[in-house]
Amino acid sequence: MKKLLMFKKLILVAGVIIPNFLFAQTPPKPNWQNADLQKDSVFGISIEKTYNELLKNKKHVPVVVAVIDGGVDIEHEDLKSVIWTNPREKAANKVDDDKNGYVDDIHGWDFIGGAKGDVHHDNLELTRLVRLYKKQFASLDTNALTGPNLANFTTYRKLRNELNEGIADAQTGYNNINGFKIALDGLLAGMNKSNPTLEDIRAYEPKNANDTRAKRVLLNNLPKYKDLNEFVAQQVTAGLDHYKSQLEYHYNINYDPRDIVGDNYTNSNERFYGNNEVAGPDADHGSHVAGIIGADRVNKLGIIGIADDVKIMSVRTVPDGDERDKDVANAIRYAAENGAKVINMSFGKAYSYNKKVVDDAVKFAMTKDVLIIHAAGNDNKNTTVENNFPTRVYEDKSGEAKAWIEVGASGPADDKTLKASFSNYGKTSVDVFAPGVAINSTIPGSKYANHSGTSMAAPVVAGLAAVIRSYYPKLTAVQVKDIIMKSVVKINHPISLEIDDKETELAFSELCVTGGIVNAYNALKLAATYK
Repeated sequence: MKKLLMFKKLILVAGVIIPNFLFAQTPPKPNWQNADLQKDSVFGISIEKTYNELLKNKKHVPVVVAVIDGGVDIEHEDLKSVIWTNPREKAANKVDDDKNGYVDDIHGWDFIGGAKGDVHHDNLELTRLVRLYKKQFASLDTNALTGPNLANFTTYRKLRNELNEGIADAQTGYNNINGFKIALDGLLAGMNKSNPTLEDIRAYEPKNANDTRAKRVLLNNLPKYKDLNEFVAQQVTAGLDHYKSQLEYHYNINYDPRDIVGDNYTNSNERFYGNNEVAGPDADHGSHVAGIIGADRVNKLGIIGIADDVKIMSVRTVPDGDERDKDVANAIRYAAENGAKVINMSFGKAYSYNKKVVDDAVKFAMTKDVLIIHAAGNDNKNTTVENNFPTRVYEDKSGEAKAWIEVGASGPADDKTLKASFSNYGKTSVDVFAPGVAINSTIPGSKYANHSGTSMAAPVVAGLAAVIRSYYPKLTAVQVKDIIMKSVVKINHPISLEIDDKETELAFSELCVTGGIVNAYNALKLAATYK
């Protein structure tokens, strides 16, 4: 689950199909997720109030939080002071000093890298499954199939059709945005300006139909952006890159980068592969997640993380595409074995190749008293009836992970828009909601940006969990989950959401188990008396 893109849906405006701007309104102030609803009039989690009123002069211990993601910029100005360092490993001596199977794992590990470099792009799991089934049925008479083979072939045809639909949609999306770009380039050439103002565009007399369409699109949307360059970067360029990645990598059955890793991919029990490059080629998403959890609170730079005594362990597992179950399982095991007490997993996918290997790793983490925080997903779907892997429910029907919190995303306003329009939900599958709209956080190069998604909401909860475990270290992972669940702010007004392309209203209690938004103040008050 990479960062949520603004152009998730396409709309027709003035005859030109362009992105549907989900969050183009004026974003809330940085650190709004830390704010207090009563004091600041935005629906944050009240963490600053918590530090000021409940935690002053209280003893606390450092807590290791593993960020299983696409990589973390460990040199970022607002992160470098909170990065985990393996105390039993000596840097760059090419020796596995702590004998954990990973050489020079100073700040974590990269399970999608190897001696040949690092995986940047990968397929969706859908594509990998189609490729697997295609090989399986290539030499068989599909007209004579019976039993399990027939069932698998039926599944293969369903997945193949879904893949073809995805390719067609991606090609349409690319063509539509590229068509708008051509019209826009023509308009700018006619104006002889590279970054015209809104006033310039209003005053310009179109020379042809393309100019007219491009002008109308800009007049409708440019007021939501700093200038034309920002609009083009965030919507046009990013949109083209998004669909290009889908066509060249995500849906491309002939693309398989696994050779870069150098493992025996068919051996799901293989543990020791990868490299120690914990940033990787694109650490934007993981760095953003890390900053939300624990960006330096006292250096007067950038943003303010939620947890004040945290060490971020980067476990690189998620490419541009779908993460692989083998890597996720090994990442969970690595984090649990090396001292993480909270694991943040801001990723998800519609299909799972080997759920059992992930389930086994989750079961192992449960024996190590680890709390897992997982993002619910960004498809505005009900995950009680639709899949978003990994899940806490074990495939072998042996139960579920007790120390697992599934997190939906909320916005800043305490009104019908409180549920983020993109966020998945589920009365029994999603536990809580947390701020996840226009969250400002760290990105590579000591920079900062606003991102939206349940990927941003999960680390809000992970940060809160780290605070509880830091100030009340005797509490178990299951107890910390119970505290977070019991201390939410209940929502008693209806929420607007789209179901089957129709706007409807639901009670918040229909969207998640607790029916509320996490709150640090309530949680730390409860932790102080929890038995």
